[in-house]
Amino acid sequence: MISVIIPAFNERDAIHDTVVAARSTLETAGLFGGEIVVVDDGSSDDTGTIAAAAGARVLRNLENIGYGFSLKRGIAAAANDTIVITDADGTYPIDRIPDLLARYGEGWDMVVGARTGDHYRESAIKAPLRAALKRLVEFTAGRVIPDPNSGLRVFSRDAIKPFFPHLSDSFSFTTSSTLAYMLKKKTVLYVDIDYRRRIGKTKVRLIRDSLRTTQYIISAIAYYNPLKLFIIMSSFLGIFGVLSLAAGLFLNGAGIGAGVTALSASAVVFALGLLAEQINQVSLKE
Repeated sequence: MISVIIPAFNERDAIHDTVVAARSTLETAGLFGGEIVVVDDGSSDDTGTIAAAAGARVLRNLENIGYGFSLKRGIAAAANDTIVITDADGTYPIDRIPDLLARYGEGWDMVVGARTGDHYRESAIKAPLRAALKRLVEFTAGRVIPDPNSGLRVFSRDAIKPFFPHLSDSFSFTTSSTLAYMLKKKTVLYVDIDYRRRIGKTKVRLIRDSLRTTQYIISAIAYYNPLKLFIIMSSFLGIFGVLSLAAGLFLNGAGIGAGVTALSASAVVFALGLLAEQINQVSLKE
């Protein structure tokens, strides 16, 4: 059986249709006995009341705590192990849930809807920020990732709960869960979906949420693969050292001391990275 978890904050204009569509999709696919759980994240409108009237089981946060926190609460309270998460704003094609569930049934640890279409590309401001985020996440995971922070995905409740302490309570929940699964060598499959126009006003703040996401990516690297951080620092020091030595050859020795110091520091930082990696591997096994 399936539990569909929908976090919602002031989504009165979309939540009824979202809940009805989720219920209808499960029934049409023959997935009876599933539940729709809406986590009302401190809404100031009647989002929770409308969701309950539409047939959802509603959990209410007394204040607006965050998208990721609401998902964690809904997942932990779910009656079933197979979890589907989606948004309340009408952007994700809920009718594609059976397709994702079918692929999940093949044995994948997580199946994600990779967003496509004009509504996903949106503004000229969002596109470069998404591209930068995608490159950073791909560097961290060491693989191509079509959509790091898609909010439509399927996974096991029991499999994701141990990761909760390291997953974001904000909009970075999806990105941090992507990294957690990939860096722990779990299998993640991406299935193309059509992303739709949002109903209502977005809650995302581009600069703030991008900075928070970057913070969680760095935290993920530090926790799961600290050597990468040391490699970055070591590389910068090494490049600076080589450039300083090269400059010293043309400037009568000026810069050679700085170059030697930087190269020495580069070697020390890399050695510290190897030590941190060994400590990390021991701690993860405990």
